[in-house]
Amino acid sequence: MFALCQAGFEDLLVSELAERGEVATEHGPGWAWVKAEAASAGEPVVPAAPEAVRRFDDVVFAHLIFSRPHEIRGDSVNALAQRLADAFFESLRGERVEGPWPCVFLCPAEIVGLGRRVAGVEKAFHELLRKKLSRVAKLAVSDVPRGIGPSRGWTVFFTDFGRAFAGRELWINGQRRMADDERAPSRSYLKVEEAYVVFGREPQVGETVIDLGAAPGGWSYSAAKRGASVVALDNGPLKGGALDHPKIEHRRVDAFAFEPEAGTVYDWMFCDLVEDPHHVLTHVVQPWLSRGWCRRFVINLKFGRVVPMPFLNEVRAAGGVFATHAPGFRIRHLYHDREEFTVVGEVNV
Repeated sequence: MFALCQAGFEDLLVSELAERGEVATEHGPGWAWVKAEAASAGEPVVPAAPEAVRRFDDVVFAHLIFSRPHEIRGDSVNALAQRLADAFFESLRGERVEGPWPCVFLCPAEIVGLGRRVAGVEKAFHELLRKKLSRVAKLAVSDVPRGIGPSRGWTVFFTDFGRAFAGRELWINGQRRMADDERAPSRSYLKVEEAYVVFGREPQVGETVIDLGAAPGGWSYSAAKRGASVVALDNGPLKGGALDHPKIEHRRVDAFAFEPEAGTVYDWMFCDLVEDPHHVLTHVVQPWLSRGWCRRFVINLKFGRVVPMPFLNEVRAAGGVFATHAPGFRIRHLYHDREEFTVVGEVNV
């Protein structure tokens, strides 16, 4: 299998895979390769069973996972495009494409000039596809599907100028680049927008949100613009679209000391506090989930001050606060995250 992650976090992805018995034989910017299941170009690939692909749905650092990829090599744009086309055509034997299918070409931005190379290969590949299978070519979509789950298409990732990995079977963990909003007060707005994709739902008109440590208000603004009523807790000021927003009530109080009024249950609890993650778990997550003060949550836990993998295992432990009070919760290292995990879930009340 071949896994993609946010560039700069490959070592953590490799460590996480190793804990699952998947030993990465090679890795680079934004990727790791477990070589045992690779197939050479032209070799028929047996599609992975749904349960075999689904076993990757809790890998926190992986954004996309190819099951049984082809390794493709070539010393020119045309050679790479031809070999990719040959592998794709072979994989289509006996299969009829009836609707839109993802055809996605990717590469690490850290390798200067590689993007231009990949664009050239992608163009040449589509020309070969149109010549041989024009109907199939017209149904191609150049983006990874939104959400979480298996996808069957053709995803290509270039590790350098002469080497790519391509697969039909892809597991999508939900991370993706989000569109910015010029009124959003901060970059953190993108994190909560991405978290909705991982969760599979977002705040609605008429719902209530409590935002702990809200300033400058990116998460509050995200919920308010969807019509939710937000209570934003922070001693600091709100800015941009969150400032004086009619759906946002700003209270200058300490998020750690706040407790809802008796009988009050918020539909959503947001928490993006720049604090020691163990302190957040003990003094925010535990009381809010165990006492049923919220129905759903989006929580960021900063791992920059702790050893990441032991802390991750603590967060997702069977007897931990999330597993106990929010079965089915999800942890992800998002596209827009830095040294932090994002946890989403629904409280079992």
